[in-house]
Amino acid sequence: MTINEAQDQVIEEFSDFEDWMDKYQMLIDLGNDLEALDAQYKNEQNLIDGCQSRVWLQCDMEDGRLVFTADSDALITKGIIALLIRVMSGHTPKEIIDADLYFIDKIGLRQHLSPTRSNGLLSMVKKIKAYAIAFSV
Repeated sequence: MTINEAQDQVIEEFSDFEDWMDKYQMLIDLGNDLEALDAQYKNEQNLIDGCQSRVWLQCDMEDGRLVFTADSDALITKGIIALLIRVMSGHTPKEIIDADLYFIDKIGLRQHLSPTRSNGLLSMVKKIKAYAIAFSV
């Protein structure tokens, strides 16, 4: 599945809900479904700067594709990183660098987050792209 196909799937799933409380619940469920991050990766190097909550993001290269794992100490934030992983993990560094993450605005995520969570979302995207740039060199 391409990044755009994954984004379109997310947009379709979120469009099933009118109420943002249901969408927040979906984010929480995504976070709860996120595979646990090994404790060794919960370190300063993997901590994302700019997030109000603590978010750790681990990136590994497998067969030329980046695989992301993450965790957070906040439910909605964990759901947000789970959503980003769902869209971005398993792709080449070039695909990730070139990706236009239009799903964030299409599902209304940025508009329905507090300013600090919105900044955190931006920091998560920047960290994912930074990993892609680092692995592409």
